[in-house]
Amino acid sequence: MLTARQRLLPLLTLCLALLAPSTARAADQVAARAADQASSRNPVVFVHGYNADPGVWGALREDLRGDGYADAELFSWGYDTHRSVNEVLAGQLGAYVDQVRRQTGAATVDVVAHSYGSLVSRWYVKFGGGERTVAHWVSLAGPNRGTSTAWACALWDQACRDMTPGSYVVKNLNSGDETPGAVAYATFWSNCDEVVNPDDSVPLAGATNTPVGCLKHNDLLGDDATSAAVRAFLRS
Repeated sequence: MLTARQRLLPLLTLCLALLAPSTARAADQVAARAADQASSRNPVVFVHGYNADPGVWGALREDLRGDGYADAELFSWGYDTHRSVNEVLAGQLGAYVDQVRRQTGAATVDVVAHSYGSLVSRWYVKFGGGERTVAHWVSLAGPNRGTSTAWACALWDQACRDMTPGSYVVKNLNSGDETPGAVAYATFWSNCDEVVNPDDSVPLAGATNTPVGCLKHNDLLGDDATSAAVRAFLRS
């Protein structure tokens, strides 16, 4: 006569056998969703601000890796921040974006810029062909309408002159359509920004404009809430 344990063992074996295909299908579905997300997202090109370097993107890069991005999908462009937006830097950024697209096989990239990098990347999008190669454009604390603080160094520095209110760069970027093409635009601005003055220099007509509260200029780079909002925008 079979004991209770002996009768239970075949039943458990049968249950496990029935569950195995279902578990495998669930795992396959999860893997397929992850593959779909990876194939649909764009490589991200980070453009730092004035007197900075690619190292400022450490926190946001780490957050994106946590979202599933590979290092091979994240690119931090370094450049001489004392050069002209329209005559030098926008063209250099365009060449870098083309390099990223060749390297990754992607048709378009997402651009995330901080401060002065917003002007450089906007010029590339508006006048340098970036309307065709940029899917999402993000400006963190960008002096999109100029900043009065740039007058402090405008006498000897071309980049500072480009950031002053009413400069050639600022006037041309804001003439006509401020957010041209099919690019999705977003700006993030603080009402405690000690560098961009006035605060409402950052938002653009036609963009998703998000106030982040009272943060210092560089604090937007490491703020958790700002990072979450940027990552959500890139997924949109």
